[in-house]
Amino acid sequence: MLTEILHTLPQVLIDGLTLGAVYAIVALGYTMVYGILELINFAHGEIFMTGAFIGTAILLIMTGFGWLAVMPALLALILVLVVTSVLTGFVGMGIERVAYRPLRSAPKLITLITAIGVSFLLQDIVRFITELKKGNYIITGPSLFTDQTTIKASALLSGFNNAQVKSSSIILILIAIILMIALDFFINKTKWGMAMRAVAQDRETASLMSINVNKVISLTFFIGSALGGATGVLFAVQYGTIDPYIGFILGLKAFTAAVLGGIGNIRGAMVGGILIGVLEMFAAANLSILTSGTLGAEYKDVFAFVILIIVLIFKPEGIFGKAVTEKV
Repeated sequence: MLTEILHTLPQVLIDGLTLGAVYAIVALGYTMVYGILELINFAHGEIFMTGAFIGTAILLIMTGFGWLAVMPALLALILVLVVTSVLTGFVGMGIERVAYRPLRSAPKLITLITAIGVSFLLQDIVRFITELKKGNYIITGPSLFTDQTTIKASALLSGFNNAQVKSSSIILILIAIILMIALDFFINKTKWGMAMRAVAQDRETASLMSINVNKVISLTFFIGSALGGATGVLFAVQYGTIDPYIGFILGLKAFTAAVLGGIGNIRGAMVGGILIGVLEMFAAANLSILTSGTLGAEYKDVFAFVILIIVLIFKPEGIFGKAVTEKV
C-alpha cells in the first residue's frame, strides 16, 4: 500500500498545488468579506464562475478574430486576466451595493439567505446568456499552454514515479503566488489596507477616525471579486471545460479552506487552500487503495467537508485564527 502511494505522490503534489492555488485565491474573497462584515458571501463562488465565462468568451472572440495566432499566448492571458478582473470586480461591488448594503443592519440570517439568492441568480443569468449565444451552457475554451514537462522524481527516490506538469499549471501557480503576495502587501503595507484592517477591527470607531467605511467595504468586494474572476480564467485555461455550476462546489471547498486557515485571516486562507487542494488530490489518487476498493476517486469531495466538520468541532477558529471571547 505504501509503495503504491509513494508512486503517485509527485503527481499528487503537483496536481494538488495547482488546485490548491485556485482554492486559496477564491478563499481570500470569502475571508476578506467576513473579516470586515462578518458575512459569508456565498455568491463568491458564482463570481469565480462568472469570471471563467467572461475570460473564456474573450479568448474565443480573440480566437475568432485571429488575434491569438499572432499574439503571444502569455500576453493574451494577461490581457484577459486584467479585463476579467476589472469586470468581475465591478460585479462584486454592484452586488454589495444592491444586495448587501441595504441589509447591513439586518440579522445575519437574512444576509446569508440573500447571498444564497444572489448565487442562484448569477448561475441562471450566466446559463441563460450562454444558451442564448451558444445553444449549450457547457463551454470549452481555446487550448493554451498545453505543453508538458516531465519531472524525473524517480531520480530523487526510487519509489517515486515521474510526474507530468503542464505549462498551464506552472503559469497558474506562479500567477496565484504573485496575486497572493500582492494582496498580502496591499493589506499590510498600504493606507487602504490599513483602513480595511481598521474597519475589520471596529467599524464604528473607524468611521469616527474619518475612514469612509462604505468605500472601504466596496473596495474589499472589488478586490475579492477581481481575484475570484482572475482565478476563474486560470481555472478555465487549466481545465478547459466550464459550466454555470462550477462555482458551487468549488466555492464551498474554498470556504472550507478559509475556515481551515482561520476565517478572516488572509494568510490562513492561502495555507488552507493549498492544504485542501493537496488533500483532495491525495484522496482522488489513493482513496481506492486505502479502502481496498470500497471507495473510489469520486468520493474525494467528501474529504473537504469531513475536514470542515473536524475543524469546526475541535478548532472552530481555524489553524491561524484566534479564539474570540465575547464580552457580555
